[in-house]
Amino acid sequence: MPNKLAIITGASTGIGFELATLAARDGYDVIVAANEPLIDAAARDFEQFGTEVKSVNAELSTIDGVDALLEATGGRPIDLLAANAGVGTGGPFLDQEVTKWRHAIDTNVTGTVYLLQKVLRQMIARNEGRILVTGSIAGYIPGSFNAVYNATKAFVDNFTEALRNEIKEVKGVTLTTLMPGPTETEFFARADLLDTKVGQQKKADPAKVAKDGWDALMAGKGHVVSGLTNKLQVAGAGVLPQSTLAEMHRDLAEPGSAKS
Repeated sequence: MPNKLAIITGASTGIGFELATLAARDGYDVIVAANEPLIDAAARDFEQFGTEVKSVNAELSTIDGVDALLEATGGRPIDLLAANAGVGTGGPFLDQEVTKWRHAIDTNVTGTVYLLQKVLRQMIARNEGRILVTGSIAGYIPGSFNAVYNATKAFVDNFTEALRNEIKEVKGVTLTTLMPGPTETEFFARADLLDTKVGQQKKADPAKVAKDGWDALMAGKGHVVSGLTNKLQVAGAGVLPQSTLAEMHRDLAEPGSAKS
């Protein structure tokens, strides 16, 4: 029997890199994607597990980029998808160029939704497949000074919950949402958040976060919040006023807050 095929996006670093490692270690052939040349170097790391590895450097904020990723399957059925690609938007929203926040929305929302629609249709047609989507506990918190990012994660968390309900009668197909908190990845540098409290504080190990997501995916769970502290934050978000949550986020993400 040929190996099963897994696609992992945002796999050049961080949580996506660790998810791809777990997939290859478990015997999946993997197609890994990111919008940077580093994805080719990452792919060589996954080859150590003896499965077939292919890297795709594609702009997953675009329909064409997602289509290019799917074409890389060569028509093989996709057994597992980890839709992990995401972009942060640190700093005051009013100071941001349209290209910055538009890229975040198109990556985190449009590209993710399109990829899920295309892959889920295939999986449901054959009643087989697993999908893991990286949401965030940020989706429960108004994200002062990372406003667009948190809003996009609110969309992802909400959308996947609704989609899970729509496909609940389908046998053999599962959709799991991974909701981590701050994790030690390149995210904070890329989102211009290094001079903030959240950028400087101790963060979760991406390997641990990925393993929590992978275990939930394999168990067919609907969602998993990675980390006890993050579970408590999600619970608190359902009780505290939105204005209070926004002020708390401001304290963590306001530029220069690392010095205060």
